[in-house]
Amino acid sequence: MLTITVVGESDLPELMPMLRGYCDFYEVDPSDESLAAMARALIADPDEGLQLVARDDAGTPLGFATVFWTWQTLYAARVGVLNDLYVTPQSRGTGTGRALIERCLQHCRERGALKLVWETALDNVTAQRLYDGIGAEKSTWHTYELDAG
Repeated sequence: MLTITVVGESDLPELMPMLRGYCDFYEVDPSDESLAAMARALIADPDEGLQLVARDDAGTPLGFATVFWTWQTLYAARVGVLNDLYVTPQSRGTGTGRALIERCLQHCRERGALKLVWETALDNVTAQRLYDGIGAEKSTWHTYELDAG
């Protein structure tokens, strides 16, 4: 049985290694302090977003998701942005990612968000198989970035 809950302060010791695993996968290295500050900011202000953690019956963390709330002009509606979806290597292929996405959708419905939107790396074919398998539509948009610092 899979349990998915909103992350609270007591979840941070288990969440932090998964945040680091997610960053390692994408070959980025924000400090642990910055990752913890982000998680705490979401705990303190759920109007900004939330993080979910999935656990098995024994309480072992299997994955997490991060959703930020925003508006999207093209839909003239509120949307949830699935910024992060991570499943531990030993839990991949077990339905954990699918369950996390479904819970994110549930939170979107509860908040009145019209859509859940996200992006993934072009070479992350494992994630793309999951997204294609749940009926998500691929966007035709390209993502651009500028450093603000």
